[in-house]
Amino acid sequence: MMAAFACAKSKADVTLIEKNDICGKKLRITGKGRCNITNKCDCQEFINNVPTNGRFLYGAFTRFTSSDTISFFEDYGLEVNVERGNRVFPKSNKAIDVVNTMKLALKDVGCKIRKATAKELIIERGICKGVKLVSGKELFCDAVILATGGKSYPKTGSTGDGYDMARKCGHTIVPLRPSLIPLVAYEHWCKELQGLSLKNVSLKLFDNTTLNLVYKDFGEMIFTHFGISGPIVLSASAHMVDFDSKRYYVLIDLKPALTLEQLDKRIIKDFEKYKNKDYINSLNDLLPKKIIPVIVKLSGILPNTKCHDITKEMRLKLANIIKSLRINIKYFRPIDEAIITSGGIRVSEIDPKTMESKLIRNLYFAGELIDVDAYTGGYNLQIAFSTGALAGYSASNLGDE
Repeated sequence: MMAAFACAKSKADVTLIEKNDICGKKLRITGKGRCNITNKCDCQEFINNVPTNGRFLYGAFTRFTSSDTISFFEDYGLEVNVERGNRVFPKSNKAIDVVNTMKLALKDVGCKIRKATAKELIIERGICKGVKLVSGKELFCDAVILATGGKSYPKTGSTGDGYDMARKCGHTIVPLRPSLIPLVAYEHWCKELQGLSLKNVSLKLFDNTTLNLVYKDFGEMIFTHFGISGPIVLSASAHMVDFDSKRYYVLIDLKPALTLEQLDKRIIKDFEKYKNKDYINSLNDLLPKKIIPVIVKLSGILPNTKCHDITKEMRLKLANIIKSLRINIKYFRPIDEAIITSGGIRVSEIDPKTMESKLIRNLYFAGELIDVDAYTGGYNLQIAFSTGALAGYSASNLGDE
């Protein structure tokens, strides 16, 4: 939609081929229906938050910035709010308002929307001449922009069509894998904590094969029947590749504001307060009620042990578990549940200044179809807006004006 808008705004005659019954079907469910439009930060910060081929996006991010995205929506009447972490949301907190604003913009610049499904590209002597629809009809044009999305949430139309079309005309597709996706854990006790949301915790992701820290984050997570999810978990998933048995594990610090020594002092204080009570009934001031039985079991201290009978060694083991709750990662959830798809058209085959294919003239790419993906926080939608706008400007042949 952004590619079509940018191209039509540059006075080109544009037709948007939409295979869904409605436009922006996937956009309607982003951000749990709120739609985190972008992140109000500078270009370098954006690149820092794109772990896969971030530098490739420099031209797109500078050509169409997050400020340009905000201005685009505000110019068409959508008010926005900037929230924690510079995340930008519509003031209404309704993703449908974002979709409707984009539809209004497309109408304003005279873009035509055609309900149809593209099947393949029409290529003649290394030049893209148009597209062939599943109906058999051929549409000829001066330029084609492929912006079909990835392979996650296929019910919204992201079924991987664009990868097949690009592959057939010679492009390399970097193997697809889910990214920003919940993680399946080996620990069965995660199911006992299903629905428990933890705020202001820290996460560290480690690779068992190298013993290296891979990623760390701070924020919110949630336990599920299969493992863990939530913003910091989704971002950690972007760093996981080549799964082997128990290759990855995470350590959750339930009390990141306290050092181990400070936490020990806090536990001593609580044990003194409840010195004549059972150990399992002494942690209510320190931890969420739902997680206490799990922590008690992991600590190895019998639940009915009186607090005044707990030794220093037992107490320090408890503190270490609270500071380093280990969860071994089995695998991702299915790609259908991923927020985005990692992998896609190899960036070395795309001109970063225009988004045009280096293999096929007059063929452009935008969005998740390209082998770029970012963390949560509005970065992935900005990739879509920036690459879409750049592809649209370039395809119109008025991109420098």
